[in-house]
Amino acid sequence: QVRLVESGGGLVQAGGSLRLSCEASGSIDGINALAWYRQVLGNHRVMVAVITSGGITDYHDSVKGRFTISRDGAKNTVYLQMDLLKPEDTAVYYCNADHGRGGSRQIYWGQGTQVTVSS
Repeated sequence: QVRLVESGGGLVQAGGSLRLSCEASGSIDGINALAWYRQVLGNHRVMVAVITSGGITDYHDSVKGRFTISRDGAKNTVYLQMDLLKPEDTAVYYCNADHGRGGSRQIYWGQGTQVTVSS
C-alpha cells in the first residue's frame, strides 16, 4: 500500500511558476515510477511528467522545456517545478505511483491539487 499526499497548488498569473510536491509513504521500496497527471473537468487524465526509480524522466510535449520533475529519495518526495505557466495548464494535478511487478502491480493516486493560471 502506498499513500500519496500532494501540496503546492494555487492561483498564479500566466508566465509565473509553481512547485508541486508529492510525499509518498507506505511500501515505497516497490515503487517503479512516480508521475504527475492532470485533468480538466470532463476530460481524461493526461500524464504530464514521469520519473522512474532509475531517474529517467519523460514529459508531455506541451510542457517540455517548462516543467521539471525531480525526486528527493531521502524525503520520498517527488516534485513538479512548473515555469512559464500558461492558462491552458489550468487543471487538477494528481500524483501517481506505479508499484510492484506482474500480478502484484498496482497504481496509486493522490487526492489532487488545483492549479489555476490566469491570463
